[in-house]
Amino acid sequence: MIQPGLPAPLVPEEIRSLSAEIRELAAKRNAVILAHNYELPEVQDVADYTGDSLGLSRQAEAADADVVEFCGVHFMAETASILSPEKKVLIPDLDAGCSLADSINADQLREWKAKFPNALVVMYVNTSAEVKAETDYCCTSSNAVKVVEHIWQEHGADTEILFGPDMWLGAFVERETGLVDELERRGRFHVWDGECHVHAGIRPDDIVRTRAENPEAEFLIHPECGCSTQAMEYVASGDIDPEGVHMLSTSGMIEHVKQNPEGSFVVATENGMLYPMQQAAPNANLIEANRMAYCKYMKMITLPKIRDSLRDMKFEVKVDEAIAKKARLPIERMVSIG
Repeated sequence: MIQPGLPAPLVPEEIRSLSAEIRELAAKRNAVILAHNYELPEVQDVADYTGDSLGLSRQAEAADADVVEFCGVHFMAETASILSPEKKVLIPDLDAGCSLADSINADQLREWKAKFPNALVVMYVNTSAEVKAETDYCCTSSNAVKVVEHIWQEHGADTEILFGPDMWLGAFVERETGLVDELERRGRFHVWDGECHVHAGIRPDDIVRTRAENPEAEFLIHPECGCSTQAMEYVASGDIDPEGVHMLSTSGMIEHVKQNPEGSFVVATENGMLYPMQQAAPNANLIEANRMAYCKYMKMITLPKIRDSLRDMKFEVKVDEAIAKKARLPIERMVSIG
């Protein structure tokens, strides 16, 4: 049975044939193929590099290639274009969007900034180029706390911050920086009311039930995954028992299962991540925190679409030069903070 929103599966012979055709086209176009960890397995297998959105954009920047085929969602291809303006960045499906990125646009951010003219803006990297251009600092889930603390160290503890668009990541930052206990400072930290549609697939009851069914399993959360930020907040607030919980980056998660190759793990993130983890540790027991935690936009990218994109050199994602120049600054600030 095919889950709603997922493409019909290809048979093995189709996968082999299309993959070979894609590799030939990539060589002909001098193209590098990048695939996000949440893409379909066959898409990850045909890629030159797999990883998280920012890591892939940095691979695009470093690659000796004329063309970047970005198998991910639209804002990721935009980020690659911002960091690699001299390269032609393609995406296999222009409709592969992001519900979190769509939860705020540049006009909304400008209106929000007008209400708090002295505030600095911190935006999750899962945002459009136009939003990044209105932003002071970008962040990922793994360094959001560090970015906020850096701002207060550099600009003063009373500096007002507008944080978005993920309200669950904002709540997590509030808790980790002590804002929940310091009410006089909490008014200086404002959070946008946005979220990723995959959040709905991971709830405390699901996680408690899955862990009860697998008491020997550790609980892994991907800290750079938009769909995990709600689970991060549940752990921080005490709704989920923190015993055996690990918040790990993509490489950290894969490294963790490599170091415990016979272990059992409940994985709370977009379920596509289980594929590269299983490749790294074939004997590990990986359990989805919720089987419906998949991104319908990521799964819009298929081998036939990649083949067509490289063959016809479509669909190009190009960020306006003026916007790209402004958007690059908050990304560089994020990278410099680490």
